[in-house]
Order: sequence, then C-alpha cells, then structure tokens
Amino acid sequence: MKPIYRYFVQPQINTATKTIFGYELLMKQLTRDGWRLPESFAAIDPQIIADLLIATTKVLSVKVRYCSVNVSREQLMTTPIAHALIKSQEQLYPTKLVIELTEEDAPKKYPVADIVPQLKRFLKYGMQLSLDDVGTGDNYFTEIQDLLPFVSEIKFALQNFNQQFKDPNIQQKIHFWHAISIEYGIRLVLEGIEDHADNQLSKELGIKFKQGYYFSRPQLLSLPGDY
Repeated sequence: MKPIYRYFVQPQINTATKTIFGYELLMKQLTRDGWRLPESFAAIDPQIIADLLIATTKVLSVKVRYCSVNVSREQLMTTPIAHALIKSQEQLYPTKLVIELTEEDAPKKYPVADIVPQLKRFLKYGMQLSLDDVGTGDNYFTEIQDLLPFVSEIKFALQNFNQQFKDPNIQQKIHFWHAISIEYGIRLVLEGIEDHADNQLSKELGIKFKQGYYFSRPQLLSLPGDY
C-alpha cells in the first residue's frame, strides 16, 4: 500500500489584534497508529511532496496574509518541489506563500552561497522566506546572518529547549532574537505557546506573533475524495 500523506494546518496568531495572520502547513503520514510525523522527510519522493503541496494549496481557501510550508535546503534545490512552490504561490495569490527553511540531515550540504540564487528566484514570485528554529542546531546568528537580508520572518521554538519559558536564559534568548527582528524589520514568531501563562509572559516580552496548542492544535486539511 502506498503511503498516504496530508498536510495539517495550524493557525498563527497576532495577539495584538487578536486575529489569525497566517497558517502553517505541517505534513504527516497516515500509519496504523494514526497520523504521525514521517520518520524522514528526506526519504519521501520529492514528486509526492510537490503533488501534495499543489493539491493542498489548490483547495486551501485562505483568508489570511500568509501560508507557511516547511522546506529543507535540499528540497529547496529540488526541481519538482521548486516548481510546486511557484505553482502554489500562483494558486494562493494574493496570500503570500512563506517558505520556512528548516535544517534536516541530508546527504548533501548546501551552503548559503548555493541557495541564495534560488531564494532570490522565489522572492521574485512574491514568496517570503522564514527561518525556522533560530537559536538551535545550525541556526545560530553567525550561521544565518547572511540570509537575514532575504528573510521576512524568524521563528523561535520554545519546545526545542529543556528549560521552562520562565527560565531567565530562555527569556534572554528571546530578547536577543526580538532585537534582531527589530533591527532587520522582520516578524518574530514565538512557537510553543502552551497555556495562558506562556501567552502572558510572551506579551510582557513584547512578542505579538505566536503559535502553539494554547491557540489551536494542527487540524487535518482533507483533499477532494478523502474519507
């Protein structure tokens, strides 16, 4: 039986205006235990991802400004997926497709100099670029500094850290990335808002763009013909 993949949709909230400003598409695979994250996104046939993205954005009636999809550097440089991103932006217009650039282990490493021409191409089509999981993995400031001039958004994920949100070290990191977002004139989205206390503390830190279970869990986006 061929594996079945679908995108789940999670809203992103502007708490200053109390409105949904965007949706993030999160791919999952149907297993015997229900919908789960794929063990390896890199192992999925790029054409399957491309077809699913086009089908999803075709039926996605988005009344928000932004629709985000996770893309690794290797996927970014893969022709079927690149074409699918362009096609998806055409289908979503005037909503902007936001490419969330993720870090994933892959056979080939793509340095910033290699991916910049592709990013410029996408930006010409009206897309935006987001850097996921800043402050962890390979996404420390020195590693992503050269990408920031092309970026419209950075995302800081509380769930990537063992410390609680109230830990001063975590708050110091958020202060840093908040300052970077102001310096470069880009959005900072804080992920992992789980409860009212998280939401209140993030408000005190000056964060208005947020995402997490406190607002909504990801919801399955069915395609025509699904049961």
